Amino acid sequence: MAGNNGASTPEDDDPFGYLYADGQAAGAQPPGQGGYGYPGPAAQPGVPRTSYNQVRNVGERQYGQPQQPPQQGYGYPPPQGAYNRPNPQYAAPETYPGGATTAQVPQGGRGGAGGSGKGGPNTKGLLIAAVAVVAVVLIGIGAALLTSDGDKDKKKDEATSTQGPGSKVEESPTPTPSQSASAPADLPKQDAAMLKLGGTARLDNTVSGAKGANGQYVNLNEVGRSATWTVEVPQAGEYTLFVTYGVPGKDAKTSLTVNSEAPRGINMKNYANAPEGDLEKGWTTTYAYVNLVKGSNTLMISCNEGDQCDANLDQLSLEAGHRTR
Repeated sequence: MAGNNGASTPEDDDPFGYLYADGQAAGAQPPGQGGYGYPGPAAQPGVPRTSYNQVRNVGERQYGQPQQPPQQGYGYPPPQGAYNRPNPQYAAPETYPGGATTAQVPQGGRGGAGGSGKGGPNTKGLLIAAVAVVAVVLIGIGAALLTSDGDKDKKKDEATSTQGPGSKVEESPTPTPSQSASAPADLPKQDAAMLKLGGTARLDNTVSGAKGANGQYVNLNEVGRSATWTVEVPQAGEYTLFVTYGVPGKDAKTSLTVNSEAPRGINMKNYANAPEGDLEKGWTTTYAYVNLVKGSNTLMISCNEGDQCDANLDQLSLEAGHRTR
C-alpha cells in the first residue's frame, strides 16, 4: 500500500513533472533523487507525493545482489552515494522494516552444495558408485553359479538314491541272436551202419572199438563195395567231411564221390600207428574238403579199381568250412 505523505491527490502525481516548467517549479527532479523525479518522502503542501513502492523495469531488480547505479541522462549529476550500496529510493520491499525475507540461494560450483567449488564432476563419488555396481554384478554371478552347482548336486543325489551310484551304468540287455543270425546248427553225424550199402558191402562187429551203434561198421575190403550218405545242408558252400575208420596197422586208400562229381581218392592212413594186423588199435580219423549245394547232397565212399581197401568204415560227419582236428 502506497504511503500518503502529502495533501495532494494521486492525480497530481506526475512522474514526468521534471520535464515541464511547472513541474520543475514545483520541485520535480530527474530520477535518482526521488520517486519519479520528485523529492524524498518529506510532504510539502502543494507538492505531489512520492510512493514508497516504486515501479521498476522487468529484470531490473536483483534480489540479494548489490544494486547497480541507475543510468543517468546526459547533463545530470550521478546519484549520491557509492556504487554497490542500496539506494533508498529503489530498495526492494524486503529491505524495509517488516518486509518479506528473501531466501539466499547457496552459490556453488557444478559439484553441488558443499562441493569444492572447482566446477568439475565429483569423480570420487562416481568411482565409488562404479565399484559398487561391479561388486553387485559379481555377487549376482557367484550366486547364480552356486545355485546351478546346487541343482546339479541335488539331481545327482536323486539319481544315486533311486538308481544306485551315479558312476554305475546299467548295461543294455544283450540281444538274443535269431536262429538265422546265429552260427549254423550242428550238422548231422551218421553211423556207417545206417548208410546205403552197395556191391557186396556188409555190416560187421567182430572188431571191437567201433563207435557206431552196437559196435557195427562196414567192411570195404573188396572192389565194388560202397556206402552212400544222403545229407542235407542249410546253405551251399565249403564243408569238411570227417571219416572214422580202422586199418590193420597199415595205410589204406579208397574213393570219394560228391554228388555227380568224378571220384577222387581219400587217404586212410595208419594215423593211430597201430601194429600191423592189429585192427582193434587201428581206429582213427581222416578228413576231406567238399563243396556242397544247399539242400540234399550224396557222399559215397567206395572201393574202386586201384584202391587199397583193407579198411572198416565206422562213422561220417560234416562241419561247415575248412576244419582240421
